[in-house]
Amino acid sequence: MNFLKLTTAQALIKFLNQQYMERDGKEQKLFKGIFTIFGHGNVLGMGQALEEDSGDLEVYQGRNEQGMAHVATAFAKQKHHGQLIACTSSVGPGSANMVTAAATATANNIPLLLLTGDTFATRQPDPVLQQIEQTYNLGISTNDAFKAVSKYWDRINRPEQLMSAMINAMRVLTNQGDAGAVTIALPQDVQGEAYDFPDSFFKKRVYSINRLKPTDRSLKEAIELIKAKKKPLIVCGGGVRYSEAASTLRSFAETFNIPFGETQAGKSAIVSTHKLNLGGIGVTGNSAANTIAKSADLVIGIGTRFTDFTTASKQLFQSENVDFITINISEFHAGKLDATQVVADAKTALEEMTEKLKEARYKSSYDDEIKAAKETWQAELKRLSETNFKAEDFKPEVAGHMDDTLAEYEEVFGSSLTQTAIIGAINETIDDDAIVVGSSGSLPGDLQRMWVNKTPNTYHMEYGYSCMGYEISGALGAKMADPDQEVYAFVGDGSYLMLHSELITSIQEKKKINVLLFDNGGFGCINNLQMGNGMGSFGTEFRMRNQETNQLNGPIMHIDYAQSAAGYGVKTYTARTMEQLRAALEDAKKQTVSTLIDIKVLPKTMTDGYGAWWHVGIAEVSKKESVQAAFLEKEKQLKKARQY
Repeated sequence: MNFLKLTTAQALIKFLNQQYMERDGKEQKLFKGIFTIFGHGNVLGMGQALEEDSGDLEVYQGRNEQGMAHVATAFAKQKHHGQLIACTSSVGPGSANMVTAAATATANNIPLLLLTGDTFATRQPDPVLQQIEQTYNLGISTNDAFKAVSKYWDRINRPEQLMSAMINAMRVLTNQGDAGAVTIALPQDVQGEAYDFPDSFFKKRVYSINRLKPTDRSLKEAIELIKAKKKPLIVCGGGVRYSEAASTLRSFAETFNIPFGETQAGKSAIVSTHKLNLGGIGVTGNSAANTIAKSADLVIGIGTRFTDFTTASKQLFQSENVDFITINISEFHAGKLDATQVVADAKTALEEMTEKLKEARYKSSYDDEIKAAKETWQAELKRLSETNFKAEDFKPEVAGHMDDTLAEYEEVFGSSLTQTAIIGAINETIDDDAIVVGSSGSLPGDLQRMWVNKTPNTYHMEYGYSCMGYEISGALGAKMADPDQEVYAFVGDGSYLMLHSELITSIQEKKKINVLLFDNGGFGCINNLQMGNGMGSFGTEFRMRNQETNQLNGPIMHIDYAQSAAGYGVKTYTARTMEQLRAALEDAKKQTVSTLIDIKVLPKTMTDGYGAWWHVGIAEVSKKESVQAAFLEKEKQLKKARQY
């Protein structure tokens, strides 16, 4: 056995260069690159190693640690877990900034490698700059905060620990059923310490995305249950996309005449216009999917975590005889809703189920219900896309603000654009293969309902954590994954203000993204939530402080986001009319740099309703009758929901 004398950081970089991923016979390097923001906790260790010999790793310069880690998460998501970007940060606030991003990746089961700087293992200079000191445990640092949001966590206090730590890190990063954030804490002194590493540690390692087959017993139980049901419904989750099982699902649905609804992660696995595609399901779903869901006697969840938005807090599926089948590579997620479990790869399981059901000559008993539900939704979609504030019969989609308040917004913004009409116009105007990215606020609901995907794998929504600030970073990650396609970030003004730093990185890397900024003057989604449950508008609109009342209910703030972004070198536009919006969208296509369209939009003009309930905490005691009524309604709906 030969040995190589390397620092811990040098060995780590050499190791990352030797990791490969194989899917269906195609092999590629697992790590495309590494995002960096250097500080005293990593610049002389990881930084030195990367400067001296980064191998095939491309080194990217982040602007915000959370933002760059979101880029890496989005890249892995768009690559269906087949390729990754690692992230390194300094000690202290640099590391702490990535905690939110780690949680986002873990909630969505997306592999993300975080290499965080840490305090000195020797403790000689304690307390080092940016060190947290806990009197009850001197071994704790900022990086211990990652334990709650990581799928694997380790601290390298001696160089030789790197070997077992990284092999375990790769075990988790390549586990399709239980991936998430992996945090490797690297004390800055240990990063520079040398060790004689055996060359076997640096051998080429190839990880396969294995297609786990279902057991005979689970397959038989699932088939027998399907055969006994007349009105099954498929829930298409993100696992369908990560397994690249879309064509298999489409064939399965067509063969047995089974309709399917889409989760946020599963949307665009199959084009929206497919005759059996009901569209988004659940709280942010449409009337077609939710209508069929209420009468379904069997729900087949494929690659879904069955979150509260998908199941309408376990209240959506109303048939007394409804049963559940889960097809999931994760045993944990397969165990949801007391389902008949098929722990297997989605593509493999569907292939085997297809053969068994063909032998049984199974067909669902749907007649014209699917077509009727889709036609009803298409009519509603057309109405939403044509909403006009100036029309005599106009009324806001969401109850709450009176006409005089909307008129106030119109006067301040100089715009009468409605959110649903804007989305319809964008859907008509941008390229069919453009990738749309979103995460938070009211836009995910509007997009899951309204967006018509014309090309597979072009809908990129982070909704497992619904992390404000993911949108622009996510768009950059999607662009890095698919550089030949246009990418559009749908972002509200509140989320834009939280985190848009990687817009500058897109300029630096010449990776053009298009930011569609919906400015409705506040945190509109949460404003809807509070006002829809009996509260008034409190602390969610962007208003000046009223000097007479000392409350935040003064004049509406007017912010010129286009002017701000132009200073970064972004090509910008402001849209206050539909003509200006369409012209900006067309001109943005011609640009080679990132673009931003500052769209001034009226509040309360997003989509709402469509037959799903969401369980949120409401005050049991209140002086307001409207809050009391909301609490009673919550209790009423809760009685209709499954308890676990």
